[in-house]
Amino acid sequence: MSTDTDPARRTSSRGLSVLLRHDLPASVVVFLVALPLSIGVAVAMGAPVAAGLIAAVVGGLVAGLCGGSVLQVSGPTASLTVVVAESIHQFGWPTTCCITVLAGALQVLFGLSRIARAALAIAPVVVHAMLAGIGVVIALQQLHVLLGGQTLSSSWQSIVQLPHQLTVSHGGDALVGAVVIAIMLGWRHLPGRIRAVPAPLAAVVVATVLAMIVPTSVERITLQGSLFDAMSLPQLPHGNWGAVVLAAITIALIASVETLLSAVAVDRLRPEYRTDLDRELLGQGIANMTSGMLGGLPVAAVIVRSITNAKAGARTKASTMLSGVWVLVFSVALVEVVRQIPKAALAGLLIVIGIGLVKLAHIRLARRTGDLIVYAATVLVVVFANLLLGMLIGLALSFGLLMWRVVRVVIVAAPVGDGRRWLVTVDGSATFLALPRLTAQLAKVPTGVPVTVEMTVDFIDHAASDTLHEWARRHESLGGTVQFVELGTVRIADLTAGPPARKHARGLLDDVLGPWRRTARTDRIAAGIEAYHRGHAHMMRPHLDELRHAQDPDSFFLTCADSRIVPNVITNSGPGDLFTVRNIGNLIPADGRDTSVEAALIYALDKLDVRSIVVCGHSGCGAMDALCSGVHTGSGLDDWLAHGRPALEQFRAGHPVAAAAAAAGFGEVDQLGMVNVAVQVRALSVHPTVARGIEERGVVVSGLFFDIATARVLRITDDGIGEFDEVRPPVMVPV
Repeated sequence: MSTDTDPARRTSSRGLSVLLRHDLPASVVVFLVALPLSIGVAVAMGAPVAAGLIAAVVGGLVAGLCGGSVLQVSGPTASLTVVVAESIHQFGWPTTCCITVLAGALQVLFGLSRIARAALAIAPVVVHAMLAGIGVVIALQQLHVLLGGQTLSSSWQSIVQLPHQLTVSHGGDALVGAVVIAIMLGWRHLPGRIRAVPAPLAAVVVATVLAMIVPTSVERITLQGSLFDAMSLPQLPHGNWGAVVLAAITIALIASVETLLSAVAVDRLRPEYRTDLDRELLGQGIANMTSGMLGGLPVAAVIVRSITNAKAGARTKASTMLSGVWVLVFSVALVEVVRQIPKAALAGLLIVIGIGLVKLAHIRLARRTGDLIVYAATVLVVVFANLLLGMLIGLALSFGLLMWRVVRVVIVAAPVGDGRRWLVTVDGSATFLALPRLTAQLAKVPTGVPVTVEMTVDFIDHAASDTLHEWARRHESLGGTVQFVELGTVRIADLTAGPPARKHARGLLDDVLGPWRRTARTDRIAAGIEAYHRGHAHMMRPHLDELRHAQDPDSFFLTCADSRIVPNVITNSGPGDLFTVRNIGNLIPADGRDTSVEAALIYALDKLDVRSIVVCGHSGCGAMDALCSGVHTGSGLDDWLAHGRPALEQFRAGHPVAAAAAAAGFGEVDQLGMVNVAVQVRALSVHPTVARGIEERGVVVSGLFFDIATARVLRITDDGIGEFDEVRPPVMVPV
């Protein structure tokens, strides 16, 4: 077989091309970003420098191979700095490696249990606040390192000891750290070609060169031997297993949440690559177990590196895995280069990273959504206590706030109209928690007056129901009347059939908007009026009370008599808004033989001062079908349909609206219906009374077409059709 037509050979060739053109360059970019960050995170945690490099290698090779994401890049992350530093301080480094193995095992269980998406249910404000708190802790600790000191045991000590540290600061270290901060903050303002070099790498290189030429001494990182020499087995703890397990759970949870958030961000950036979240947690767990066994730091998918990989054009997992290979090669072959890096340079790098975790966008979002108290409390507890407690308090506060928002109810009792009738509104979730407010509002109602109790509730329990009925019985016994109007999705009567339950609003809308259902022995008009009286007649009273002496409609609305067209529904209007005229085919007689439309039009313009005139046709119109097919009934209907012949003639002559309707996929009858609307609009525009209204008052004449199949309204113009623009709600994008 010729190699030119061998599918296996062609596939191999394409794979090699993708590797060389996309994955290889992307892996180099990721490596250049990951190297200084991995070293810096290790130093910030108080772990051996080699531990950060081992974690970077394992994150690239193991997590990249076993995970469920094509583009995610894993490694040591700043979000774990606080908890790992505490673990090293409390248990020592060998036991911390054992904790990393345990955390990895938990992540494997998470992946096998297929609960990855459940972890995304953690309130975003808590995650944002945790990261912000971690950022503040990192910045406070590393500020001392930048000034030539050591990290302190707590954030409070870091703040208290800062004035003293400023007085004994080392000029060389401070200069090197300040240069790194300046480069990191100003890098984005440089020309694009220079920005092709990652800012962390450029900052560390410049700082390392500067440290060699400044006249004062600068403290450098310590790296004993090669990467292989630094590998060590974990050590089981000597007692205190409860604290060890708690630390492992904390690391597993934080690493898992950051991994999943990173996956969401990368999937949004490159939607053609979808992450298998459960497999990704499984791969992260295997990587953490491997890293801990080799003496490395815990790993997680890092948003910055993952997005860098995606933007660099990576196509397969080869990019992630190659970045780990480059870290391994560098750590083995260039150990002396690593030893030249100043600690202050890494401190400056971490200060910028820490401050970057405090995002103003997250604070503004928390303020806008009413979650600022949750954000602030979580940050303060993380900074001044510990990460786990901060996370628990944040989750508790967010859950409490959620419960308050969900179960709260608005209850108002007030007189209506002339004060002889009272209205009690109950809106929300009526539970026993609302009883104090409910009884207080009911106590305002005077004795003996008629009362309407308007229930707009999505949940009601027996306590609230019994309280309302007991009060109603007492009020009626004293000479008053009580009418219950249930507008919400639940009915008090439902409590007799079972335990209370929340119901969806869709059923309520179906009852209001849906047509009658034909049933035997039922007077649907009478039943509908009774439902109207029970439901929302009292809501119409205040609106109609304003209109009882005069009407002030906005629009003259001419539409077909077809029962499927409900003008007030499709225009979202209410009583008094539309002066409606309906006839077969929404036609306007031009010969004066039918004066009903003429009379209504003149009355609307001259007496009611309407601001607009609308002609609305619809799909599947019987009048248009009869015109199109030339049906003759031998009755007065033929005379009436004759008013539509001008539209039929223009349709057959190739009216542009017909062409536009045909291009949109409508059939001949609907095309004629749209042309008919355009013709009637044109006829109205030249009507003497309408023309005078256009000239003197700016009256607007327009055409509409209701497509019954899609329940959408189209705009009809002289030369085509168009959609009405929709205002969509804003999309919230996690950062």
